[in-house]
Amino acid sequence: MKVSVITVCYNRKATIEQSIKSVLDQDYPDIEYIIVDGNSSDGTQEIIRPYLDKIAKYISEPDKGMYDAINKGLGLATGDIVGLMHSDDVFYDTAVVSKIVEKFKNNSNIDAIYGDGIYVTNDEEQKIVRNRIGGDYDYKRLKSGWLPLHPTVYIKKSVIDKYGNYNLDFKIASDTEFLLRYLFKHKISIAYLNAYIVKMRMGGLSTNYKRAFEVLREDYKIYKFHQLSGARAVFQKKMIALMQYVKK
Repeated sequence: MKVSVITVCYNRKATIEQSIKSVLDQDYPDIEYIIVDGNSSDGTQEIIRPYLDKIAKYISEPDKGMYDAINKGLGLATGDIVGLMHSDDVFYDTAVVSKIVEKFKNNSNIDAIYGDGIYVTNDEEQKIVRNRIGGDYDYKRLKSGWLPLHPTVYIKKSVIDKYGNYNLDFKIASDTEFLLRYLFKHKISIAYLNAYIVKMRMGGLSTNYKRAFEVLREDYKIYKFHQLSGARAVFQKKMIALMQYVKK
């Protein structure tokens, strides 16, 4: 069972190497690693270059943003299962992909899996700031703002081919639309893997406080787009997130 792992990046010189090593250090042997760079100009490409012999596919060219780059990666992917490794993040340990594959093999009828993740400070100490436990899946929770943590979601490529890529009409929170489309609209079969999948840096692509209000605004539009109560879902989604912060 081949697993395609996609990293998209643009000017991520400070973090890209750790993300690359995290993927290459996995103990699972059949990983197709794909990197899509948006024509970085800060030295990111120079950091990637020494690893090219271990990267299955690599392109560097201008794009229309992160989700356009992810779609390019999906177009290159040939694995049975596909997931993302953001350029600010790392796998929780070296056995993550093996655990993902085992979950799929033991549950042949599922279309996707998701797991847990932690958010850490963006410094050398990397103290845990937020603990994101996915918990068992319940379709009803989707209406109340719950979604699995996007970087922990791994989906069969055949399902992506069937239900489509990321919607580029949404520039900041297209991952929300993607997950709602797959889970709420198409009701794909998804299972919870009770294990940590990813370690995410606060202030990275998906945790940047400066974009928080823009994300909330676009989330509202996305829930309305799927004929759900936008205000209720976004409010409850935020409350769920606040409850995940680790008390000092």
